[in-house]
Amino acid sequence: MTASKVCSILFFLLTLHFAAFAQFDLTGTITSSESGNAVPNAEIFNRTTGQLSKADEKGYFRIPSLAAGTYDLAIFSYDHEVKELQLELTTNRNIEIELSPLAESLSEVVLIQRRKEVFALRNLRKVEGTAIYAGKKSEVVLMEEITGNLAANNARQIYNQVVGLNIYDNGDAGLQLNIGGRGLDPNRTQNFNTRQNGYDISADVLGYPESYYTPPAEALSEIQVIRGAASLQYGTQFGGLINFKFRKPNPVKKVELISRQSIGSNDLFTSFNSLSGTLGKFSYYTFYNHKSGNGFRPNSEYESQNAFAHLAYNFSDNTRLSFEYTWLDYLAQQPGGLTDKQFYEDPEFSNRARNWFGVNWNLFALKLEQKISPKTDFTLNVFGLDASRKAVGYRENRVSQADDPEAPRELLSDQFNNWGAEARILSRYALFGEESVILLGTKYYTAENEQRQGPGTAAANADFAFATEQFPNYTRQSQFSFPNQNLAFFGENIFNLTEKFSITPGFRFEYINTQAEGTYKYIFLDRAGNVLKSETLPDNRDFERNFVLLGIGSSYELSSTFEMYANFSQNYRSVTFNDIRVVNPVFQVDPNISDEEGFTTDLGIRGRWKNYVSLDVSAFALQYNDRIGEVLKAEVRENASGEMEPTGRIIRFRGNIGDAFIYGLETFADWNLKNTFLRGHEHLIAGFFVNAAFTESEYLSSQQNNVEGNQVEFIPAVNLKTGLNFGYKNFLGSLQYTYLSKQYTDATNAPQDKRDSQRGIEGAIPAYDILDLSLSYSLGRFKLEAGINNLLDNSYFTRRATGYPGPGIIPAQPLTWYTTLQLRL
Repeated sequence: MTASKVCSILFFLLTLHFAAFAQFDLTGTITSSESGNAVPNAEIFNRTTGQLSKADEKGYFRIPSLAAGTYDLAIFSYDHEVKELQLELTTNRNIEIELSPLAESLSEVVLIQRRKEVFALRNLRKVEGTAIYAGKKSEVVLMEEITGNLAANNARQIYNQVVGLNIYDNGDAGLQLNIGGRGLDPNRTQNFNTRQNGYDISADVLGYPESYYTPPAEALSEIQVIRGAASLQYGTQFGGLINFKFRKPNPVKKVELISRQSIGSNDLFTSFNSLSGTLGKFSYYTFYNHKSGNGFRPNSEYESQNAFAHLAYNFSDNTRLSFEYTWLDYLAQQPGGLTDKQFYEDPEFSNRARNWFGVNWNLFALKLEQKISPKTDFTLNVFGLDASRKAVGYRENRVSQADDPEAPRELLSDQFNNWGAEARILSRYALFGEESVILLGTKYYTAENEQRQGPGTAAANADFAFATEQFPNYTRQSQFSFPNQNLAFFGENIFNLTEKFSITPGFRFEYINTQAEGTYKYIFLDRAGNVLKSETLPDNRDFERNFVLLGIGSSYELSSTFEMYANFSQNYRSVTFNDIRVVNPVFQVDPNISDEEGFTTDLGIRGRWKNYVSLDVSAFALQYNDRIGEVLKAEVRENASGEMEPTGRIIRFRGNIGDAFIYGLETFADWNLKNTFLRGHEHLIAGFFVNAAFTESEYLSSQQNNVEGNQVEFIPAVNLKTGLNFGYKNFLGSLQYTYLSKQYTDATNAPQDKRDSQRGIEGAIPAYDILDLSLSYSLGRFKLEAGINNLLDNSYFTRRATGYPGPGIIPAQPLTWYTTLQLRL
C-alpha cells in the first residue's frame, strides 16, 4: 500500500472520528411574546443532559459543546409561562424563544412549585463565570425558597439543606456566623474561605481567618457552599468555600424598594430596606440594615448597623465594571459563660456585667468582567479591608468567679488593614472531539494588622481605652504588628473525555510569609500581688514558606438526571501568630505550634428521580496531620528565677495534638409529596426533606497523653435535620427538626461533669434537639412572616467558649418568636 493511500485512509478515519464527536453551540434570545422585550435572567434546563443555563439581562444565552442530536429544553421565568420545546442540533444554531406572560398573578406556592418541577436539586454547574465546579461537592442555598427566620439570620433554617454543618447558636440576631463541619471548629467560620460576590471578607485570610461580619440573609439571592476540594481555587483551607451572593439589581425597573420590618422575643427589632434598579447601562443595588435586641440573658444587649452599595456600568455587551462598598458597625454586651452547675440551675444566669464587644468593618471591591471572545472570559477582583475589633471584659480561669467591679478588665484591640487582587481567565477549547475548559488564575494578598492586649478600665460601660498607667502591673500586656504576604497561582482543567465522563485536575502554588513584630511584658507576682519580676521582651518572627497543592475531580453522567462525582484535594492551614501571642487565662498555646496539612476526598451521586425525589449522597474522608487542638494537662509556668515549675492547676493546652482521620456518609433527599400523591392540586405544596450526616473519627497518633485512639472534637456522630415544607396558594410553612448527638470539645475526650461548679470550659456537649416552625402569607405587595424557634423550649448549649464571649458554657436560646412585614414597590 502506497503512502498516499495510507494518508487517505487515515484522513478518512479522522474525518469520521471528528464528525462523530463534533460539538456545536446553541445560542439564542428569549423575549416576551406580548411586548417583544427581552426576558432577563430566564433559566434554560436541558432535560436531555441535565445542564442548567441562564440568560443574561438582555435575554441572551449560550449553551456550548453540544453533540449532534435531539434535545428537550424547558425555559423558565417567574413572570412567564414555562415553555418546553424539542430541537434537533446538527450544526451551530441561533434560535428565538418567545415566552407568554402569565395571564394571572400566580400564588407564591405555585411559583415555587413550578420552578422545583422544572429543575433538579440546585448544585453549582460545572462552569459558572470564571470558576470551575466540575467533580466537586457543592450545595447552593436558594434564599427565595426559604421559609424561616431570615431577620435573625437563623443558621439552622438557612443552611438546613447543607449536609453535616455544625452550628454554634449565639442568639445575637445572626451578627456572627459560626459554622463548621467534618471536625472543623465552627468558631467564626474560621476553617472556610468566606467571600461575598467572590472576594474575601474575613479579618485576615492567613493571619486571622475569622469572620466578624456576616451579610444579612435578607440581602442574599443564594449562598454557595463548596467543600474541601475548593482549596485549589479559593485558598488552602480544609473547610472549603462559602460565598454569599447578593441580590442583583432589578433589570426592568429604575427603582425597586423592598422594606422588611421585624420584631420578636427579647426586644428584637430589625429593619431591612433596599433600593435597586437599572438606568440604561448603569445598575445599582443598595441596602441598610439595623438590628437591636436584649438577648434572653441579662447583660446581653446588642445593636448593629449595616449598609451596602453595588454600582455597575456595562460599557458594552462584553465589558462590565462594578464597585462595592460594605459597612458594618455593631456593639454587643456579652453576658459571659457558665459552669455546668450554673447552666443546669439557671441557663439565663449571668455574672458578667462589664464585658463588651465592638466591631467596625469597611470592605471595598472593584470588579472587571471582560468577555474576550465567545469562548474566553476574564475577571479581575481588587478588594480591601479597613476594620477593627475590640473586646473588653473580665474573663478568668474560674468561670464561677464573680465579676470584681474594682478589678481592671482585659482589653484586646485589633486593627485589620489588608488588600488583594485576584485575576482569572477561563477558556473553552476543543480536544479529542470534546470541549475542554481551562482556568488559570493568580492572587496577591498583603496585610498589615495591629494588635494590642492590656488592662482596660474598671468601669462597666463599653470603654475601649487602655488603662496602662492606672494598672501598670497587669500581667497580660503585649503590642504587635503582623505583616503578611501571600502570592498564589492556581489552575484547573475540565477534560471531557467522552460525552458523559470528565476529569478535572488542578494545582495551587502558594508563597506565604507571615511575620510578627512586637513586644510583650513578663510580670511575675507573688501570692500577695507584689511584683517580683517585670521586663519587656521582644518577640519577632518571620515564617516564610512555599508549596504546591494538587487535586483532581471527576464526573460521570449516569443518565440525563443523575451524576456520579469524585474528588481528591490536598489541604493546608497556616498557623497564625495571632493565636500564639494572645495571652489567655483559660488556656496556654504551645510556642512551637506549626501549620496543619492533609487532604479531603469525596465520592457521591446526585440528581433527580422523575419529579419525585432530588438527592445527593456521598462518602467523604479527611486526613488531618498535625491537627491543632486542645488537651487538658498540668499547667507549667516560668518562675521569677526563669525556671519552669508546676502551678498545681489543670489547664487547656493548645498545640499540634496529632494526626487525625475523619470519615463519614452525608445524605440529602427532598421528596416532593405533592407530585407523588396530589398531582392535580396546583395550589398545593407538600415536601419532605432529610439531611443526615453520620461521621466517625479517630486520632491515629499523638505525642500528647490520653489522645491516641480518641474521637476528634466538634464531631457529633449523628447530625440530622429533617422537616416538612407545605403551603396553599399564598400561604407557606415549614416545620424543621434538628438533632445532634454528643460531641467532645477537646482531644482528651473529657466527659461532661454536671457537678462542675468552677470552670465550664471542658467536657462534652450533650446531645440536643430543636423544633422550628415558620409561616408566611403574601398579599399583593405585602408579605407577612412569623414563626417560633425552639418550639419545644428545650434547654441546651452548642459550645464551650475558651475566650470571648465566655469563657464557659454559652447557653442557646429558649423558645423565641418573630414576625416580619415586607413591602415591595
